[in-house]
Formats: sequence, C-alpha cells, structure tokens
Amino acid sequence: MLVDSHCHLNYKGLAEQQGEVLARARARGVTAMLNIATRENEWDEVLAAAETNDDVWASVGIHPHDADQHPHVDTAKLAARAAHPRVIGIGETGLDYYYDKSDRARQQDSFRGHIHASQETGLPIIVHTREAEADTLALLSEEMARTPYTGVIHCFTASDDFARKALDLGLYISISGIVTFKNAADLQATARWLPIDRLLVETDSPFLAPVPHRGKPGEPAFVADTLAYLADLRGDDPGELAEATSRNFYRLFSKAAA
Repeated sequence: MLVDSHCHLNYKGLAEQQGEVLARARARGVTAMLNIATRENEWDEVLAAAETNDDVWASVGIHPHDADQHPHVDTAKLAARAAHPRVIGIGETGLDYYYDKSDRARQQDSFRGHIHASQETGLPIIVHTREAEADTLALLSEEMARTPYTGVIHCFTASDDFARKALDLGLYISISGIVTFKNAADLQATARWLPIDRLLVETDSPFLAPVPHRGKPGEPAFVADTLAYLADLRGDDPGELAEATSRNFYRLFSKAAA
C-alpha cells in the first residue's frame, strides 16, 4: 500500500496521458493519490479526475503564487466547494517569499482565508512554504490558538526548527523526491528523525522526479522510489514505512477514510 499525498494530475506532462499515468502508479502499488488544485480554474479538472477514479481524491485551493489573481476566492467559496464528496483537503496554500509572485500581504490574507476554511469544514490544510518560515509559523500558530485545525507541510524543505514547531502544532510533514537529491543533506538529516506517525510521502508531480528518474516529468508511480530511499535513509522496513505513511494519510485526510 502506497499513497501519493500530493500530485497535479491536470498539469502538462501528466494530463495528456492521465490514464497511462494512473495505470503505472497502480502497477507500483499506489492505492490513493491526492490531486491538488492551485488556481480556481483548475478546480473542475481536479475534481473530474477524482469523480472518475476511485483512487484519486481532490483538494481546492489557491497557491500563494496566484494569490494576487484570486482576491474573490474567500473562505466561503472554498468551504462551499469543499462540500463535494471527493474534496478531502484545503489548498495548496501558504507563503512563498522566494519567488514573490504575489504581494506578501495578499499571500497572507489568502493563507488565512484557507485556514479559516479548514477550521470551518474540518478538512486539513495543505501548506506550501518557501523562504517564509517565520511568517508561516506565526500565522499557523495564531490561528491554531484561535480554533484548532489539522494540516500538512507539503514538500518539506524547511529547517529542523520549523519541523519541530510544526509538529508541536500537531501538523504532519510530507517528504517529496527532493530527499533523494545529492544536495539535500539538510533535508535528509531532518527526514531521519521525523516521527513515523506524522510522516507522509508525495511526488508533487509532474515536478521533482526522484532519483533514478531525474530529468523526467514526475508522476505518482515514483512515490515508490521516494519511499524506498526514505526507508533506507531512516533504517525503516520499506513495507512498514509504506503502511505507516498510508495510515497517516487516512488519519489526516479522514474524509477519504470515511
């Protein structure tokens, strides 16, 4: 049993061959995939894949890169779409100060609106953060103190300190194919100690294909390679780690389990 907790099946590189992509994932033991939305005009496409495939689930959200273009997507709009039976998460959302493609204040407003939708619906929030650790933690902590919610830091590349504080908030951490890269020593060091009951794995496909697939479009089948590397890195049995990360996915995204 394997779960790809974060992929973009509607993106170029996967959308044109979605049937084949799903078949290859299933052949490698992938039993569930969470198809992530990043813009409002993707929501219908993301949902369509989930409606036609029992092993595909969907999220609704606005990526921080696109926050400027979506001032109208508020908590109410997110919560309304999240009522769909195949939507199991809110996001991806968060803060990205590396590219700064949207105004930082607008990113923060959008992020907070997504957290409010998570609090309102009970669905976990899917968090993107890059070069924005302090503001991400401050906002997460402030809202957690107001009304508890659940969520995951996806495609984790932040510091050890950030990881510990995110875990203290009750959040999960998802590891992508980046952990297999030669220049990812800091991430590898963090991945070794992350508690197994808070760990997810993902591809973020079509991006970040792990070794030995570097240079190719990523796809959900490759979550098997990331998990195998992660198990070796941590000294875990691969089968046990696969089962644990799958259990964690269904514990966090409990709407899918139901």
